[in-house]
Amino acid sequence: MDFDFQKPSKNQQIHLPLLEEKKVELFIKREDLIHPFVSGNKFRKLKYNLRAAKEQQKATLLTFGGAFSNHILATAIAAQLNGFKSIGIIRGDELGRDLAKTLASNSTLREAHRNGMLFKFISREAYREKSEKSFLNQLKETYGNFYLIPEGGTNRLASKGCEEIVTKEDSKFDYICCAIGTGGTISGLINAAEIHQKILGFPALKGNFLQDEIEKFTTKKNWQLATSYHFGGYAKYNEVLIRFINQFSKENQIVLDPIYTGKMLFGILDLISKDYFPVNSNILAIHTGGLQGIEGVNEKLKKKNQELIHI
Repeated sequence: MDFDFQKPSKNQQIHLPLLEEKKVELFIKREDLIHPFVSGNKFRKLKYNLRAAKEQQKATLLTFGGAFSNHILATAIAAQLNGFKSIGIIRGDELGRDLAKTLASNSTLREAHRNGMLFKFISREAYREKSEKSFLNQLKETYGNFYLIPEGGTNRLASKGCEEIVTKEDSKFDYICCAIGTGGTISGLINAAEIHQKILGFPALKGNFLQDEIEKFTTKKNWQLATSYHFGGYAKYNEVLIRFINQFSKENQIVLDPIYTGKMLFGILDLISKDYFPVNSNILAIHTGGLQGIEGVNEKLKKKNQELIHI
């Protein structure tokens, strides 16, 4: 997979009675179609980090994530495709007690392992120290001179890559919307947006810390956060969200995930229904991929005898 060129994605228009009623147009940028696993913002965030790792002659990529992390899997596959070794520091030391059992029940880690990623499972308490210098020094003593990619992939190079999501053809849009995890994607969109465009972010988790995180990577003020659509916090969802995802997929042939894009589209359509967007607004929503995590969600839903996400 070539990470060294500009890779545009197509914009797919959404047709719903609500959009006609409110006289707004909604398009989805299909970043999810870039690659089955290294898709959307994962590709964008890794692009310049991979380039930097090569320039620094690093042989190994090391990063952090949870058991169902899209970023962990994307990093493992991107490393394999580009000749790097990879190490994943995984939250949850209990997962490492029986690796074979963990891999049998977790398709995300299983696929990352199949692509050569070495795992280190640590406790949730230790994981909170992942940014501390002393913790990173211990990792360097263990694994040598690796190239560090932060949790979620967000740093200045990631933000630079995400600037390439939007193109000149996207200048017609008044609003550009995206889901937010660590803030890297929206930072790139903010930096790349034209003066007449407003960036609207939909955090996937609770808390006001994202404001400060985003401001680390941009000084522009053309953005706002819609903080009412996290459905209880990161990786939280309910029957309403699952039902919405399935209905949206049925009507538009676009699969959404319940962690990020499902919450974003739910929020966008709710705001449209409440006349947040002026009449004749053109809205572009970024589909950031992450669909492989649906399998793990469906396993949990199945145990509760609840409606599954249709893939």
